[in-house]
Amino acid sequence: MKQKILYVLSENYPEIDFESSDELVDDGTLDSLTVVGIISALSAEFDVELPYEEITPENFNSIDAITALFEKYV
Repeated sequence: MKQKILYVLSENYPEIDFESSDELVDDGTLDSLTVVGIISALSAEFDVELPYEEITPENFNSIDAITALFEKYV
């Protein structure tokens, strides 16, 4: 699942190295619009809808956190 997520993210955001940081939101690499785009791309790819309460900075700070989040709903 992680490799599939990395592939989708690298296709949509080639300028971002998702594997280099575990503070993607905290360090400003991802802003709110980018997070919304990530949610949209991955939700479409995996045909899932995330609950609002899951959309927190902690769930998007690293590729591992993003993977764990989507694994709960796929």
